[in-house]
Amino acid sequence: MTARPANKHQARLLRLLRDGGPNSRAQLGDQIDLSRSKLAVEVDRLLETGLVVADGLAASRGGRRSHNIRLAPELRFLGIDIGATSIDVAVTNAELEVLGHLNHPMDVREGPVAVFEQALSMAAKLRDTGIAEGFDGAGIGVPGPVRFPEGVPVAPPIMPGWDGFPVREALSQELGCPVMVDNDVNLMAMGEQHAGVARSVGDFLCIKIGTGIGCGIVVGGEVYRGTTGSAGDIGHIQVDPDGRPCACGNTGCLEAHFSGAALARDAEDAARGGRSEELAARLAAAGRLTAVDVAAAAAAGDPTSLALIREGGQRVGQVIAGLVSFFNPGLVVIGGGVTGLGHHLLASVRTQVYRQSLPLATNNLPIVLGELGQTAGVTGAARLISDHLFSPA
Repeated sequence: MTARPANKHQARLLRLLRDGGPNSRAQLGDQIDLSRSKLAVEVDRLLETGLVVADGLAASRGGRRSHNIRLAPELRFLGIDIGATSIDVAVTNAELEVLGHLNHPMDVREGPVAVFEQALSMAAKLRDTGIAEGFDGAGIGVPGPVRFPEGVPVAPPIMPGWDGFPVREALSQELGCPVMVDNDVNLMAMGEQHAGVARSVGDFLCIKIGTGIGCGIVVGGEVYRGTTGSAGDIGHIQVDPDGRPCACGNTGCLEAHFSGAALARDAEDAARGGRSEELAARLAAAGRLTAVDVAAAAAAGDPTSLALIREGGQRVGQVIAGLVSFFNPGLVVIGGGVTGLGHHLLASVRTQVYRQSLPLATNNLPIVLGELGQTAGVTGAARLISDHLFSPA
């Protein structure tokens, strides 16, 4: 993809076609503040660039029928979502439909070189299936703070060896296309906004609970990253002044008390301490426990697992209640690996938020699980790079 929109009107048209699919000139004109003649000029210029193509006759609105316009069908975006314990890689078309998706276990602590070797291998495997000849752009998500303009992780607590690594520059050279980098939870929020539960919401919070905990903040339809890119780092809000030590160096952080890693540790302690026969049996069989084991044990009625989930939900709800009172969002989305705990977790979080936040902020506030699961991050990554490429150069 060498062409870029020449002005804000062309950029707006490209994003409308991305988000709404093929459309007629007349329907596009209903959504953009341009005269009919000016709209025709901008559409014709986009047709000349090859970014859009004619796509059959539009439905009649009276008078002469026009052609539908759509984004070029050969455009391909690569989305890479790096988690603490796995990598998701997907290829999308220009409308951000996922055409192919792979997941592979990978410990982010193995470092950027090993992680990106695996991610590039997965991208090559997808490309070789025939769904893409190459990539017009790539979006990358990493589980830590990112200095957004440069695409560089900054002192990420669970990512040793990543501080200052030039992710955007290195991947752009390897892939031969533009690359954008962001925090993984921001991309999850963008994915849910584009194709998930937050499609019609302008102001919302997206909480990711996995190995760590983070929050994507969307204001007026745009991700809010803060001055230095660290907005939403709620995993390191203190919930207990005398609490557990955290990987960030502080004590009592939310992440130290309830995350995938914290839940697994508490479950193993309960199993070894004789407080749960169900968890003890699972620990004996596998040698370790994960949040998946706690979810399965809870589904089987294990009271200890249910108590761990309720307590964790109360901790998360305590923090979300403060965010709701401060930000007054229209929606709270909860995603990430720990959402396998499902409605037990959701009920605990809701109870705490509705109890602690003011009624004016919570009267019509949905608190829901995300819809897209593993594809939320890669969809958001494709959205990130398309936002960049569908902006005037």
